[in-house]
Amino acid sequence: MKRFLIHQMPFYYVFIILITSCGATYFYTTFRNSAQKEVALQSASTEPPMCSMEVKRLKGYKFVKPLMFVDNPCESEHFMSLKDKLSTIIESYKTAGKLQSASLYLKEFGTNDWLCINENEKYSPGSLLKVPELITLLKMNELDPGFLNKRVVYAHPFTSDKTPVFLAKSIKVGQAYSVRELLTYMISYSDNNATQLLNTVLDVKLFKKVFNDFGLAEPNWSANDYPISVRDYSLFIRAIYNASYLSIEDSEYAAELLSKCNFDKGMANVMPSTIKMAHKFGEAGTDKVKQLHETAILYVGEKTYVFTIMTKSDNLSTLPDVIKSLSTEVFKQLN
Repeated sequence: MKRFLIHQMPFYYVFIILITSCGATYFYTTFRNSAQKEVALQSASTEPPMCSMEVKRLKGYKFVKPLMFVDNPCESEHFMSLKDKLSTIIESYKTAGKLQSASLYLKEFGTNDWLCINENEKYSPGSLLKVPELITLLKMNELDPGFLNKRVVYAHPFTSDKTPVFLAKSIKVGQAYSVRELLTYMISYSDNNATQLLNTVLDVKLFKKVFNDFGLAEPNWSANDYPISVRDYSLFIRAIYNASYLSIEDSEYAAELLSKCNFDKGMANVMPSTIKMAHKFGEAGTDKVKQLHETAILYVGEKTYVFTIMTKSDNLSTLPDVIKSLSTEVFKQLN
């Protein structure tokens, strides 16, 4: 009977039924796809991205939390080719028996792009610890204006079981120096005598607080060492450039002192004229394991980077060449 009725149905009725059916199917399919897309977008928005920015803020205040650092937890694809080349250089020195280990950290401030090699290796920072001491002494001046003008007498030589190899200039026994003058000797010339004299006026409690504020383990003042990774150490240099811990004026002053560092056996030895830097080196280690490190703020046109290299070997004399080789490759990329 139904078949008979369909055959008897006028053609335009059949056409209307077909159009209506197709339209309903189209709108249903469109609605379903749209709904599925919306659900997918909502789901994606509720899932945290793998490489979302990590923000570090300073605690201890009632109403504010000053911004310290912003980090992308994922290394930049932009630097992967460079990382491969740097890793090859490190392995070649290790194969030749001239290097036990090396770590490297490079970060562009503007984009947060970064790379790190051998991130988990710990090193003895040596004279690199003079940078957090510099930060502490400048913080003391902020809390007690005029502190940098305080004069201290270098009455007698300090005893030390370490004899620095790279030493340019030192304070003289019997003379008085302002804290500001001693900072120049400590940072620009890496003078251990100036550092030990500054230790006599340093607020040790505040020195430890600096590390806590940076999210690092509190140092033992009586210990001979403070093992630290290349990326963690770079926080001190980053804070100076960001002016995120000290005042802008004191951060500028700290960077100016670093720009006058006279160590020329590493990065400065191969740095092209198109790059300027503020840097500090550190030597450390034992009779069996020698260490040499260098950290810098690199100014390359409109871009700025933090760049830190840490190295270990049984022979200190081979380590400046390692730093120079790695720096040459980095400078080539940045230019």
